[in-house]
Parts: sequence; structure tokens; C-alpha cells
Amino acid sequence: MTWTIQLMAWYKIHKRSFPWRKSRDPYKIWLSEIILQQTRIAQGTPYYQSFIENFPTVDALAAADEQQVLKLWQGLGYYSRARNLHHTAQAIVSDYDSVFPHTFSELLTLKGVGNYTASAISSICFDEPQAVVDGNVYRVLARYFGKDTPIDTSYALKEFKALASELMGTESPGDFNQALMEFGALQCTPKNPLCDRCPFQKDCVAFNQNKIDQLPFKKNKIKVTNRYFNYLVFVTPAGKTLLSQRTAKGIWQHLYEFPLVESEQLLNFEELIDDPNLSKYTDMKEATLSKINENPIKHKLSHQQLYITFWKINTEQLLGAAIDENKLPNYPVPIVLQKFIENFYKSKT
Repeated sequence: MTWTIQLMAWYKIHKRSFPWRKSRDPYKIWLSEIILQQTRIAQGTPYYQSFIENFPTVDALAAADEQQVLKLWQGLGYYSRARNLHHTAQAIVSDYDSVFPHTFSELLTLKGVGNYTASAISSICFDEPQAVVDGNVYRVLARYFGKDTPIDTSYALKEFKALASELMGTESPGDFNQALMEFGALQCTPKNPLCDRCPFQKDCVAFNQNKIDQLPFKKNKIKVTNRYFNYLVFVTPAGKTLLSQRTAKGIWQHLYEFPLVESEQLLNFEELIDDPNLSKYTDMKEATLSKINENPIKHKLSHQQLYITFWKINTEQLLGAAIDENKLPNYPVPIVLQKFIENFYKSKT
């Protein structure tokens, strides 16, 4: 029995049922792949279902307001994926008459669609023999074949894609790709893989050479940057506050947030109240400042560790365009702010 036949036999038994696996509609496959990038399936599935309910077709997604898309995406992180999703839907409608490109090379021209996503769509929807390479695929192939090529290098993708392509063959490439990823997700897991019941145990290099914990291999460690955010939560007797949209490139672009003072370290009361930025929002001589959370909230992103402190500023009058507190839930905000808004304003009622 060949390696591929063994894999497909395993998949037939262990294949999980997901809503996107019931369809070969490229819109649904594309949507699921974008949502599930860097997102656990358990977390991503409700988002997929919500997007399908709100935007059942690519035309519906293209016609949506960006703020609506971001609001629906809220909590998934990596918000550039949501912006690219919306942009690409509009491009498919305008440039392709609402019909998804059928080939790997054409799919690669779409914004936010890389090698992995283009391979998944072209193989699952159009039977093009394009092997997918994700973290699961790297792990399974690196362990079984004993490959110590650093998977965080530019040449690793080409090498592992070529190897997966050799194993794939030309029959049911979409099923093969899903089987290989499923095997990595359920059987050949990052920690505590189920080696005792693995159909490939006998010939697995990592198992037989005791290298399970060493493969796949990464060359570089991610450097994490610490950032310190001080959010100014203005409160007035009339129930007004301030919110602004992040327009600069970087984290949370196009999302909304309270006025922000970013510092190089944690600030105390005296340091913050002396910040000249506060006078842009209100007359601080007539305002009172207090810390809402005594200890900073730690919010980890892929390459950044945020330390977030919320400060309440009671004032009679605000400078600039204020909004009603009860309208805050209408705005797309980072998940850490959403949780704060839910708890803070609930405690005020």
C-alpha cells in the first residue's frame, strides 16, 4: 500500500465534517481559507457561518460597507485579511463578472491570495493538481521524511511543495490536500502526536530517530516588541465620549479606538496628566483623571506584546466630534476594546 493510499484511507475514517466541505463553490472555499488562516477551526467556524449568512455571495460581500465587514470580523485579528477579503470580492465582481478565476496562476493575482490559498481553491474547486503547504503539511512531511530544512526560509515552500506534489498524483488533488492537512491537525500534532497509532510509524524518520520534538525546524525566533497603550475614556454628564479611526498602516488599521497615548513604558498618573495631547480633547483644568485598571491588560499579537491601561476622564465638555456612549457597539473595534466597552459601560448602568 503506497503512502498516499494509506493517507486517503486514514482520511476516509477520520475526516471531520465542516460546512465548507459540503461545497465546491470557490466563494465558500475562499472565504473559509481566509478566515481560517492563523485561526483555530473552533474559533473560525462561527465567523464563517456569520459571513455566509450576511454575505451569501461574492456580490453581496462586494456591495457591503467596509465598516460592516470589519465589524463582522471583529475578534479574529489580523484585520488586513478582512480588508483584503473585501477588496478582492470587489475585484472579482468588477474584473471577472462575479466568476472566480479557475486556475492557480490567476488566483495568485488576487489581493490577499497567496500560494496556499490559491492551491486550496484551485485543487478543491477545479481539480488542479496544486499541493498546499501549511503548518500541518510542513510538520507531517518534515517528520516522516526527516527533513531539517528550516521552514521559515524562502526556499522551504518550494521544496515542501515539490515533495507534496510527488505524493499527490493527479487524482482528487483537493481530497489529498485536505487529507494531508487533516492528518497534521489530528494525528501528527505539534505536541503529543499520536505515534502509537500512526499508520506511517514504521518508516517515519522522526519517530525512529527520536526527533519528533525537533522537526519541523525553524531557523529564526520571532522577536517580540513591547508597546504601552494608554486609552483615554472620556465620560460626560450627557453620555458622550470620543472615538477615532486608526488610519495608519500597522495593527488595527481602519478599526476604531478611544484617544490613545502611546508611551515607551508604563505611565503613572503624573506622567499622563502632563502629556500635552490631553488638551486636544478637553480642558484638563476642568476634568478629573483616574485609572480604570490598576494593572495593565496584556494583549499578545504575533510580534507584539501590548500593555494596555484605560484611564477615565470625567469632563463637562469635549473638543471635537463626540459620539453617544450607546452607539459604541456599532463601531468595529479591536477585541480587547470590545471586551472593555462591554464591561465598563455595563457597570455604569
